[in-house]
Amino acid sequence: MAKTVTALVRQIHSPDRVSVFLEGTFAFGVTLEAATHLYRGQTLDEAEIAALCAQAAADKAYQAALRSLAGRPRSRSELERRLAAQGHGDEAVAEALARLEQQAYVDDGAFAAFWVENRSRFRPRSAAAVAYELRQKGVDNETIRSAVAEVDDAESAWAALERPLARWQGLDRHTLEKKIFDYLARRGFGIDIARRSARRAWEEQQNRDGL
Repeated sequence: MAKTVTALVRQIHSPDRVSVFLEGTFAFGVTLEAATHLYRGQTLDEAEIAALCAQAAADKAYQAALRSLAGRPRSRSELERRLAAQGHGDEAVAEALARLEQQAYVDDGAFAAFWVENRSRFRPRSAAAVAYELRQKGVDNETIRSAVAEVDDAESAWAALERPLARWQGLDRHTLEKKIFDYLARRGFGIDIARRSARRAWEEQQNRDGL
């Protein structure tokens, strides 16, 4: 059933959007660009209304995605799940994600590289632990393998121990080793890496103490 555009009102809280009223009732919101093709008194058929509603839904999903990305980069799957949880429809989410990928706002390769770098700098983990985290975020295995290829577990383990070792100065060897093994195990490091790290920590402590 065709309907007539009775008002076009710029939104107060979203000045880049325009509220469209059909037959005196709010129908949907559109971007300023889309609004340039509308005018009061214009008659829209069912197909035109459906297309405008679909575009409005995609625009809302796109804006919601941008807000999510403002905090930190996200994988495509992670963003898709967040948008679905917020109530955005499948078609709107798909169109929004396609637009974001075209603009390079969503790129799983870049996201995986960011995640590895972030972990290496602030919360070192083993390659296996980082790979698990990326898998949980929906990144595919090939992208994960490429991202973690340069992770050196021995270096990451030692970086992870930098702060706690400062607190563990003066501990006997058995206690120090136990703390190191437990600490590294929680971060996904294997027994061999833990053993090597414990030996290095003990040797450096002995050298500092002049023993």
